Amino acid sequence: MKSNVGGIDRILRIVLGLVLIGLAATNTVGLWGWFGIVPLATGLIGWCPPYALFGWNTCSMKNKT
Repeated sequence: MKSNVGGIDRILRIVLGLVLIGLAATNTVGLWGWFGIVPLATGLIGWCPPYALFGWNTCSMKNKT
């Protein structure tokens, strides 16, 4: 798997995932909060299946010189 989730995108996914999981664990939101596992996992792994499907990539390009 080639990484397709860039730096800021990864940080936002991890934060969002942790917030949703925390809210679900404290019963602040319903069971849907456990879906925070998805952005957390994609942020930690650095690969997002829908991004791959649509050909999107938020990783910065490195110049080869």
